[in-house]
Amino acid sequence: MPPTLQAFWKFTRPHTIYGTAASLIGIFVIASAHLGAVTPEGLAALLVAQVSCLCANVYIVGLNQLTDVEIDRINKPYLPIASGEISPRTGAVLVGALGVAALGIALLQNPYLFATVAASVLIGTAYSLPPLRLKRFALFASLCIFTVRGLIVNLGLWGYFLEQAGQPVRFDPAILCLSLFVTLFTFVIAIFKDIPDMEGDRRFAITTFSLRLGRRFVFDLSCWLLVATYLLVSALSALFRPPAGVAFLFAFHAAVLAVFFYRRGRVELKDNVEVTNFYQFIWKLYYVEYLVYPLTWWL
Repeated sequence: MPPTLQAFWKFTRPHTIYGTAASLIGIFVIASAHLGAVTPEGLAALLVAQVSCLCANVYIVGLNQLTDVEIDRINKPYLPIASGEISPRTGAVLVGALGVAALGIALLQNPYLFATVAASVLIGTAYSLPPLRLKRFALFASLCIFTVRGLIVNLGLWGYFLEQAGQPVRFDPAILCLSLFVTLFTFVIAIFKDIPDMEGDRRFAITTFSLRLGRRFVFDLSCWLLVATYLLVSALSALFRPPAGVAFLFAFHAAVLAVFFYRRGRVELKDNVEVTNFYQFIWKLYYVEYLVYPLTWWL
């Protein structure tokens, strides 16, 4: 029996889908500002990149679920393979088909999109599959996540949009500042995501920072790293932006941090549901930054 639409949607890990979609839109807006206009050809390139990258995204998160069924039955029993809504066989078919689609679509575009998708798929495979299964090691697991989302996606798609427009590929301050922000931000996501999953990770010998350093330490470290990320990128961006963009960005980041500290103060660290909800809130800050940060380059 094919999976229901709701089961498939859970299989895609929607918070990662939103993150990928938002990142492409943000990079496209910055590239369009660099080029001086939004064109129909540019919008078509964005649509193609969205389809390819979202297929790659589902390949990566789906493969992780296929290799983590027993762990997920403890940590995330609501996921469709762990709960039995989707069979491992069906999951494997979905993962294989979407991986091929991602690479095939990218290959038909230009080398930058193909390199971005292929590198992401390769790292995602090494993250989950033996013999490497890099997710077993805290440092390598974090490296996989922030390398893909922080560097490969931002710089690769920047090159893709510029080459599709027939322009030479040069990395200007806008995309470099965004890449730095996202790299640091996704490191926070990478270490925070394991806080509510300690029980299953402990049983199956998945070494995480939370298990090695303790729940409280990783929670506090994540929060202060996130604050430092906002402050650092705001300061760096001020060196390259006109005053209107600087004022807008500082005001926006001040508001974000105010909400962040309010939410942080209400988290009961022993309650995995509250910690997971706070983790999802951090992802929302990730989406919003990709949608707001590019606007400052239009100002």
